[in-house]
Amino acid sequence: MKSALQKSPIPSSKIFVVKELKEPLFDPKWHFHPEYQIFMVLEGYGTRFIGDNVKPFKKGDISFLGPNVPHLWRSDSDATKMDEKQWPVGIVVYFHENFISENLFHKVELIKIRQLLKNSLRGIEVTGKTAKKVAEMLQDLKNLDGFDGVLELLKILNCLSKSKDLKLIASTGYTNSLKEADTERMNKVYTYVMKNFRNKINSAELANLTNMTTTSFSRYFKIHANKTFSDFIIEIRIGNACKLLIEKKMNIAQACYDSGFQSLSNFNKQFKSITKRTPLEYKKAYKMK
Repeated sequence: MKSALQKSPIPSSKIFVVKELKEPLFDPKWHFHPEYQIFMVLEGYGTRFIGDNVKPFKKGDISFLGPNVPHLWRSDSDATKMDEKQWPVGIVVYFHENFISENLFHKVELIKIRQLLKNSLRGIEVTGKTAKKVAEMLQDLKNLDGFDGVLELLKILNCLSKSKDLKLIASTGYTNSLKEADTERMNKVYTYVMKNFRNKINSAELANLTNMTTTSFSRYFKIHANKTFSDFIIEIRIGNACKLLIEKKMNIAQACYDSGFQSLSNFNKQFKSITKRTPLEYKKAYKMK
């Protein structure tokens, strides 16, 4: 397995790297790395895993991750059946932890950016008017070189540091407890779940897949995912239901059963617990955007 800590190394001669991604799945593996990362989805949709958070992603989504925050954007599209023109597209920016020198970092002028970088250790979702503004700036950054690029990146960080359109992604107190060797095991779990969540899944299946006892797997998963395996399955199913309700315009019953739930009443209960809305309220709120 390739090192999970060196997915996108930045050349020693450069302060940051910005590039456009066009790949079948965005991320083939759950991974983490020491660089800060800003990522914007230009085309495509699927499921996003950041820290202990699971959520659907779509065109226009922007996130900012601090060093060593585990993440995975898994496209819903079947890459084996897709023409390259249909692959998901995104813009990604990587920059080093020491992007701003230690002396400068602690000056009063950078207090807000310092807090932004600290918050990014839980992952930050950019929303509202700020997302639209940053989207334009990222497109500009893609075409800038040298010092002009550095200035534009600083402008993006400044814009984010002053914005109220930010949501922290991972849970309060979340820290990455994964080691590089754990990423392969967690990848097996995520890949299996994403292929089979519509069917009944129990922890014994995953224990067998990861060569652990059922008890050991349950304990291992809760430590590294910061939730029980059953809660994780429910989040995946609700995330899928959200996409079906909005993107496929399915009715509530269809979305329920096509996402692996066996009971409409249980689906409604779990949906409201996770999204804070009933399925009907969720559909209405989306139409109002």
